[in-house]
Amino acid sequence: MHMKPGVEQSVYAVLLLNMLPEKAVLPGEAISQQLGTSPTYFQKLLRKLVSAGLITSVPGVKGGFKLKKKPEDINVFDIYVAIEGQQSLYSSSGVLSDLLELEEPERCCLLTELMVEAESAWRSRMEQETIESLSQKMKEQRFQKKATELADWLEQKLVT
Repeated sequence: MHMKPGVEQSVYAVLLLNMLPEKAVLPGEAISQQLGTSPTYFQKLLRKLVSAGLITSVPGVKGGFKLKKKPEDINVFDIYVAIEGQQSLYSSSGVLSDLLELEEPERCCLLTELMVEAESAWRSRMEQETIESLSQKMKEQRFQKKATELADWLEQKLVT
């Protein structure tokens, strides 16, 4: 299993938006600059987050992005699905069926049940972690200095 960097970048973008004061927005270009991503590529990620109803886009000169949902109502799996889609992580290619020359190949995979269980556990864990819980973790001692610097940067970049 491989998760694309866009999921990680999107989680951190949503965390940045969670740091905004209530009426403020943050321009997409500022977010992509802070995360070190291409503005063009990052706009695509932001559009996916908007389409998923996780963030909202405010148009205009003083426009940008802000959370649409409460941070406790956005979990990491929501962001994953917004970026990667809802497809299953595993699909049998029928190797065992070919190997054993079985007559019902669609019912003959030793890995399917295992992978369904693993995916369910993975999904459940990602659903437990919310933007609110990650924000609380950012306030821990080990992140404190850098989080303060990030808040100062955010203050300069936000639009009210």
